[in-house]
Amino acid sequence: MISAELCVRCKGKLLCGLSYCPILQNYSTQLRITKDFESAFDGASPPSIFVSWHDYPKVTVSPLSTPETADDVSIFDNPERWYGISAERIIEFRSALIMAGKKFHVEDARSPNRELSTMQELTMSLSQTDVDVELEKKPQLILSFCSFFGPLGPKAPLKKIELAANPKVHRKVEYVVSDIDFKAKDALIKLYKDGFSVSFLHKLLSAGLLGIEKNRKIVPTRWSITAVDSNISQHIIDNEIKGFTTIDKYELYHSFYLENDFWVLLLPSVWAFEQLECWLPQGIWTKMAKEHQIIQDHEFYEGRKDYASNVEGAYYAARLAVAEHLAERKRQAACIVFREISDKYVVPLGVWQIRENVRHALKQQPIRFETLDSALQFLSSKLRVPMEEYKKASALILYFKKQKRITNWF
Repeated sequence: MISAELCVRCKGKLLCGLSYCPILQNYSTQLRITKDFESAFDGASPPSIFVSWHDYPKVTVSPLSTPETADDVSIFDNPERWYGISAERIIEFRSALIMAGKKFHVEDARSPNRELSTMQELTMSLSQTDVDVELEKKPQLILSFCSFFGPLGPKAPLKKIELAANPKVHRKVEYVVSDIDFKAKDALIKLYKDGFSVSFLHKLLSAGLLGIEKNRKIVPTRWSITAVDSNISQHIIDNEIKGFTTIDKYELYHSFYLENDFWVLLLPSVWAFEQLECWLPQGIWTKMAKEHQIIQDHEFYEGRKDYASNVEGAYYAARLAVAEHLAERKRQAACIVFREISDKYVVPLGVWQIRENVRHALKQQPIRFETLDSALQFLSSKLRVPMEEYKKASALILYFKKQKRITNWF
């Protein structure tokens, strides 16, 4: 039997050695789509694109579009607008989007054929765009899920796609995409500073539209999401936050959404970051577990040298939200994010909800404390799992308590 500890770390990455994830497949089988779709339709795209990671470097690139008539199709793939919307409604959005997939080699981004070029042009659009889609067959009416991105709806092989209207491309996007000597990381940071959303940026990266021309590649969606969160947050931390003065008290922020309970603790210190994730029994990845499972990743002032392989994409999504908050305040702090995931969080909805939960928490008025002990004591009354369990798992709590003991000698 596969352990809950491995499932919590894996979240569908197939670390167990199987060729499929039984948990995700089970949810996909249970949640079938009841509506029917034809193999050809005139519709609209939010716009959106999805790139699979299976069979890399030959990946399936799927523009997402819907034949349904709606005034605002753009919300179907706009996580920045989803906070507060129910899981059922989000699944509704996603189940209306048909994935029309075509295989490409990742390096095809450097000299795209007509089909890929059309997909790239669609991805650059800032608003929903009308499309004409022809599929090889009627879509498979099934939902699929992943811990990195939102639910995916019906899918079918793509025969032909054409834009039925000119996409609205911002001149700043056009400039960055057309600059074949602009490094991908620099392009992401420039567009972010210009006000483009994180979800828009990861689509551009996935479509192979960014970077030096000879290095451009199509990037699987699960990788592009983390790459955007990681690169932008690291830039903010290194170039802004580390130059600011520290906050002067312990600050505690809270958000509860989609059965995820977030407590964000800012500490008066130089930059450090930790995310503690506690999956309660009978949850998505802990169906057979009798006890909770806590995983964590952290970094000190110097930053990480490797990938946060336990918490994964959620780590970088939360780190970006915290970095944005501190940069806006022009302050420096250490941060510990406590995340408790209820057994009522029944399907994975993507790391966007971590980013938006933490963003929402940090918009609220904080509870302030004079000491770490008083902050943790208060927090212990709010969490379902005893604070002692978090202390055992945490690197930063131990570090700051040890630091306090050392300063008491002087």
